[in-house]
Amino acid sequence: MRLDKYLKVARIIKRRTIANEACAKGLVLINGKAAKPGSEVSVGDRLTITISQPPLEVEVLQVSEHVKKDEADGLYKLIKE
Repeated sequence: MRLDKYLKVARIIKRRTIANEACAKGLVLINGKAAKPGSEVSVGDRLTITISQPPLEVEVLQVSEHVKKDEADGLYKLIKE
């Protein structure tokens, strides 16, 4: 799944356009490397989102196209906030 779409589906970032812009500016890392909006996200990846301070670090537990609002937090595990 595309990184920008995952961030939106998991409700880490509210809108896909904002997720897309954050990725394009280099504010999102996958496993410590800068990632483009179209980068593939897979189970086990560690995402670092530096939109806010301190940076948000999560581990991808599941990748799904459609998720209900109350099940979205099951897609990832918070490592460091």
